[in-house]
Amino acid sequence: MRQNQPEYTPEYQPAEDTTVAVLAESLYLINLLLLPGLAFVLLLVLYRLKFQQATPFTLNHLQQTLSASIWAGILIIIVVAAILILGGFSGAYTWMIVILYFTIIHASLIILGMIGLVKALAGQCWSYPLIGRARPEGC
Repeated sequence: MRQNQPEYTPEYQPAEDTTVAVLAESLYLINLLLLPGLAFVLLLVLYRLKFQQATPFTLNHLQQTLSASIWAGILIIIVVAAILILGGFSGAYTWMIVILYFTIIHASLIILGMIGLVKALAGQCWSYPLIGRARPEGC
């Protein structure tokens, strides 16, 4: 390291760590908004590649986005099951549940992902409320 560059502390994140954290948060949002499934697979690959040498900051964002993506998938499965249980696609209650899901739960997951992305850009650790994992030691 150069002498004028500080050592790793929770307040200082190297550029590579910030890049991986931002990429993880971006893949989470892409999974929710643009390319569901494909972005999740890319997030799994990123997690697998960076897990071993990850700093607490990077590990925090990788674990949070992976956990939140799994929860988002579970929630969408619950909605599909509710659609089938409540009477198929022709029932009024079915569409009420779908609209409520997308306006409350899905939108909340997107907003939390945006907060996570801002935290990653700022070099700060982040934990999703309710669906997030505990922060790693040192974060």
